[in-house]
Amino acid sequence: MSGARGGLALVLHTHMPYVEGFGTWPFGEEWLFEAVACVYLPLLKVLDGAPVTVGLTPVLCDQLEALRGDAGERFLAFLREVRAPIHEMDASGLDRGGEREMAAEVRRAAGDYVAAERDFLAVDRDLVAAFGALRGPALWTSSASHAVLPLLATDAGVRLQVHGGVAAHERRFGSFGGGFWLPECAYEPGLERDLSEHGVLAFCVDQTAAYGAGAPEHLRPVATDAGPVAVPIDWKTISLVWDDSAGYPTHGAYRNYHGRTTHDLKPWNIDGRPYRHEDARALAREHGRDFARRVARRIDAAGGGLVCCALDTELLGHWWYEGQEWLRAVLREAPAHGVDLVTLPEALDRFPAEPGGLLASTWGTPKDLTTWDAPRVAEICFEQRRAEIRTVTAAARAQAGAPALARAARELLALQASDWAFLHTRELAADYPIERARAHAGGVDAALRALADSAAVPDPALRNLAPDLDLAALTVP
Repeated sequence: MSGARGGLALVLHTHMPYVEGFGTWPFGEEWLFEAVACVYLPLLKVLDGAPVTVGLTPVLCDQLEALRGDAGERFLAFLREVRAPIHEMDASGLDRGGEREMAAEVRRAAGDYVAAERDFLAVDRDLVAAFGALRGPALWTSSASHAVLPLLATDAGVRLQVHGGVAAHERRFGSFGGGFWLPECAYEPGLERDLSEHGVLAFCVDQTAAYGAGAPEHLRPVATDAGPVAVPIDWKTISLVWDDSAGYPTHGAYRNYHGRTTHDLKPWNIDGRPYRHEDARALAREHGRDFARRVARRIDAAGGGLVCCALDTELLGHWWYEGQEWLRAVLREAPAHGVDLVTLPEALDRFPAEPGGLLASTWGTPKDLTTWDAPRVAEICFEQRRAEIRTVTAAARAQAGAPALARAARELLALQASDWAFLHTRELAADYPIERARAHAGGVDAALRALADSAAVPDPALRNLAPDLDLAALTVP
């Protein structure tokens, strides 16, 4: 290390619920296609050589693998037959209305999808291998389908999720370094014992409710009795980006995610004027410099330590169109401001963990489980727990390798995804999340009926979900 005042660990949590093959615009697999085109493919160039930590959820990697086959053909058709013509249609419409500047912006933005096709073919349609080949980043895994682990009903259910996530990571990337992203940063005391059984060495937690934003405790890794180290995320730093009223992405010069043309394109800035891409990129670079300065001051105020700034990867390029330019600037500016950029494995060598207590928490609002366990999402919660208990019970009675049990377990994993409750709570996707949850609950029931009756297993819709599934996790004492 350079002897700098402290460390900055940028953690990019990269995740997508299993939408491959489940609907198209406005909800469904086009979410995946947009993220691949506008976030994951361009991000590869930003990350190569960068000392950052990238969490890749197994359920996202399941879908990225599917792009090597039929899903990849649909992705290419989406680029060529959907995105290209609608950009030209809306640009022509803006021209006819005398909005020449916005028409030019729409045509410029169409180039994002041309570049995506070129980059997709350049990595031989294999984004998993492309992430694995990156020099610099440390790759972390997560639970198999991004389940909120404290809400699972059984020890067997936790094992299925955690073991599935670790096994998938080992198969794809050759080894598991022990880094595990807790979905939604959802932690309850004792969870570290379950994680330790599967080789987890470190995880992130949000202890903002325990100490308050800005407390020095957020810059001190915590040693748990079970062994894994808990790394607090620093919400004072994260809010510079994430705050939806004052964070960097709210500046008026950035592209307005919500102001849209006939075909859902975005030629306005947040101030309501024509969007000017180069001006916004310059602003993102300035915000990157400002972020580096503020991190340095944060470390000084805490007397040194590790700032862990965790962000959803999809923010950078999708919700915040200029976010990757900001990230480039942070990677360049942090060392110039006396802040060492470190992966979390490197950070834990430099900043030894200290014993301490941890409170139950999430990074949701208001730092508890309300988003995923409240009356508004009661149907989803009860279906998840009912399906889990029924599947675990059936596993204890079934013959090893029963296809119907494997089908039930995969439907269970899909049902347990945290995304359905999140989307429903935030009213972000109409009825799509509740319909998906009901369909997967019905899939569990159908598979378990087939198991009981020795009937034919229904045709699966979850093509590549959890290919590394090990049903032994449901029955190990």
